[in-house]
Amino acid sequence: MTDFASLLIQPSSSIREAIDCIEQSIAKIALVVDSEGCLVDTITDGDIRRAILAGVNLDDNVTALHGRKGTNSRYSEAITAPIGTDKADLLVIMKNQDVRHVPIVDNKKVVVDLVTLRELIADDELPIQAVVMAGGSGTRLRPLTENLPKPMVPLGGKPMLERIIEQLRDAGIPRVMVTTHYKSELISKHFGDGEGFGVDISYVEEDKPMGTAGGLSQLESLEEPILVINGDILTKMDFRAMLDFHNEHSAEMSVAVTQHKWQVPYGVIETAGENIINVLEKPTVNHFINAGIYLLNPTVAKLIPNNSVYDMPQLINRLIEEKRKVISFPIREYWLDIGQHKDYERAEQDVLRGEA
Repeated sequence: MTDFASLLIQPSSSIREAIDCIEQSIAKIALVVDSEGCLVDTITDGDIRRAILAGVNLDDNVTALHGRKGTNSRYSEAITAPIGTDKADLLVIMKNQDVRHVPIVDNKKVVVDLVTLRELIADDELPIQAVVMAGGSGTRLRPLTENLPKPMVPLGGKPMLERIIEQLRDAGIPRVMVTTHYKSELISKHFGDGEGFGVDISYVEEDKPMGTAGGLSQLESLEEPILVINGDILTKMDFRAMLDFHNEHSAEMSVAVTQHKWQVPYGVIETAGENIINVLEKPTVNHFINAGIYLLNPTVAKLIPNNSVYDMPQLINRLIEEKRKVISFPIREYWLDIGQHKDYERAEQDVLRGEA
C-alpha cells in the first residue's frame, strides 16, 4: 500500500502546494482532507493541468479546482472504496471509473489508505510506440553540428538523444523508432538495436527531410497511441500523465504546450477606428506554444501522406477542419527547445545543476 500520509493536504492549501505534493510521490495524487481526516476531494495531475489551461492562479486554494473536474459527472465526487475491499473489486472500480487511484475510507469517510493501479498490476509498461524525430541537421548550432547530427550533440557528457531515450525507457516505453537523415550512421552506430539502453530501437532513414510528421507514414500498422517527440527537446515532462490526459478526454491527438511570455518593448495603442481607447505600457503577452511533443491515435497517423514532406501543424489543422478532437496538454515541468547556441548553453548549465 502507498504511504498516503504524505499525500494529505488541507482545503486551505494552495494549488502550488498540491503540485508539490503530487510531484513528491509516485502516486501522483493529493488527498484533500478536513481537520478530522475526512476526505473532501482528490487532486490529480489532470486537475492541475486543466487549471493551467484555464489560467487559474496557482496561489489560489485547492478548492478552486473542484469545478474543473472534467466534463464527465463521475468526477464531481471522489471515487473511494470502504475498508476491506479486495484487490479484484478495486481493479473493477478503477476500470469502470477510469481512475488510477482509490482512497480507502472508513464509515466516516476518514482516509485510512490509498491503493494505486501500479500496486495492483505488476506490468507497468505503457501501451505506447514512441517516435523520436532525429533527422535535423541543426544549422543554427554550427559548428557543434558540423560533424554530428543535432540530436547527438552532447549535454552533460551524453548525447541529447540518449537522454530522451533513457527518459522514454524510465517511463515504461519499451519501443522507440528513430527517424534519421543527416549523418544517420552516427545515430544507428551509437544506439544499435537499443539492447544496451534497455529499449527496442528501430530506424527510418529519410532520403530527404520529410518535415515534423512525414516520417510517421513509414510506421507499420499499430493499435496503440504514438508518442512523437522532437530530438532536440530537453524536458522532465510526465509521458504517463500525457497518456492519461489523452485517454481521459477521448482525444484523437494531444499536443504538448508550454507557456511563453514576451514583453512588448513599446507602449501598445488600442484603437476603435481612429479613436484611441487605451494605452498599455510595455504589456506582457502570454501564449501557449507548441512544445514539440505529440500523442496521436493510430488512425491519425494514417492521414499522413506517404513519402511526402508533411509537418505537424498541417496534421493538426486537418484534424481541426474535420472536427476531430485535438487537445492541448500543458507542460508544467522543465522544458527547453535547444534550437540556438543560447539554448544549448542554458541546457548545459541546467544539466549541471540537476534541473534538467
